[in-house]
Amino acid sequence: MLFCPICANILMVEEAFESSLRYGCNTCPYIYNIRRKVSSRTFPKLKELDYIMGGAAAWENVDSTDAVCPKCAHGKAFFMQLQTRSADEPMTTFYRCCNHKCAHNWRD
Repeated sequence: MLFCPICANILMVEEAFESSLRYGCNTCPYIYNIRRKVSSRTFPKLKELDYIMGGAAAWENVDSTDAVCPKCAHGKAFFMQLQTRSADEPMTTFYRCCNHKCAHNWRD
């Protein structure tokens, strides 16, 4: 934002003649012609996401059970249980298909 050097009010962008733009003060006669277009964009840095279940290492020492994969219909799946809600709620069971080509994750 630019401010007027005479009265310190904010300068407004307004159209001048021949489709050019200028800054003008609403309270005093100050005018500043814009000679070139100035624009820049800054993108915020995205937060790095943490994998809540510990990544691939969390699935190394887990048990398997009879569960049908909803993606490939394989009959076995690895499972682990985590407390994702408050203590008075039941634990959430996470499954991963034993078929290494599929490796689909789902929860119950």
